Amino acid sequence: MRGPLGDIVVLDLSRALAGPHAAQMLGDLGAKVIKVEHPGGGDESRGWGPPFVGPDHDISTYFLAANRNKQSIAVDLKSDEGRRLVERLVRQSDVLIENFRTGVLDRLGFPVERLHELNPRLVILSITGFGHDGPEGGRPGYDQIAQGEAGLMSLTGPSKDEPYRVGASIADLLAGIHGAYGVVAALYARERTGRGEVVRTSLLAAVAGVHSYHGTAWTVGGTVPVAGGNHHASIAPYGAFRCADGMLQIAAANDGQWRKVATLLDIDPDDAKYATNRQRLAHRDELIAQMEKSLARRDREDWLTALADLGVPAGAIRTLDEVYTWEQTRSQGLVVEVEHPVLGTIELPGPPLRFDGAPQARHTAPPALGQDGEAVLSWLAERER
Repeated sequence: MRGPLGDIVVLDLSRALAGPHAAQMLGDLGAKVIKVEHPGGGDESRGWGPPFVGPDHDISTYFLAANRNKQSIAVDLKSDEGRRLVERLVRQSDVLIENFRTGVLDRLGFPVERLHELNPRLVILSITGFGHDGPEGGRPGYDQIAQGEAGLMSLTGPSKDEPYRVGASIADLLAGIHGAYGVVAALYARERTGRGEVVRTSLLAAVAGVHSYHGTAWTVGGTVPVAGGNHHASIAPYGAFRCADGMLQIAAANDGQWRKVATLLDIDPDDAKYATNRQRLAHRDELIAQMEKSLARRDREDWLTALADLGVPAGAIRTLDEVYTWEQTRSQGLVVEVEHPVLGTIELPGPPLRFDGAPQARHTAPPALGQDGEAVLSWLAERER
């Protein structure tokens, strides 16, 4: 075993991002992940870019982001030979992940009933755009469409009139995260029941699942939240502020922190307009202007040092090159080194979990299309014996 899921086999029939991300997370936890790809090009994300890298500039960095710790085998699911191979793999797997449109797996000859006939202990993760049932079940979904339909874009941007997408493909990634923890829960339940079950999530569910206080603002408070730019909807001062040489972020989440910030910036903390969070929110535009007038006197690093000395949460706004060269990022295992068959030694974004006392995990590079066919078939034959 090379991790908590070291005895688990995952059959990854998914493509693009949500399903592959879920499978990658399980691979990070030690599972053996077998990625099934169509021989004619493989996972569609292999063609997504730029940037493309490699001697022929044909390796997608997008694909590299979601497929570490996997083996790739090329299989045509529409052929009789391909379906027979998948049946054999299903019998030897613990988990199957798919993110086809609703009904596609059925048409390929693998409805849930058939999968559980082949392997009653199989846990099936099914990720869709908007859910497998309901009035719009089966509707195709991509990340930005789901961000809009699930309300996230209405909360993001400079104002309610300018909805923005979140820069990352957050609906896909959240669906993968939710799916992975659903799989782990189903595997735990299988220890009691002896049977696998179907875990379902969607891009819609993933985004709605993180509405949090924005959701209760409407469901309980009857208020429709709107985009507030770079400032928190419920706390002030909490956001991005201009200083002499750029921007920094300050998060004063309670009155004690506010008093420290106010004193540092020569603002009266007992001013009736700012004495409590509710009053600060009511006068937020005025507060921001007054804070930025004071912040303009010094550079960002000076302010960050002063705020750190006071114990007030504050920070820079880093670009990704700064993030991945930041020693704190690297100290947390958030950059991993792998050996790629074409690119050689490369660095990838690392897994977000660590386990105390566990040896440092060794990761494998995202595979070339079909590169592990012989190894997977040899492993399969050995398992069947």
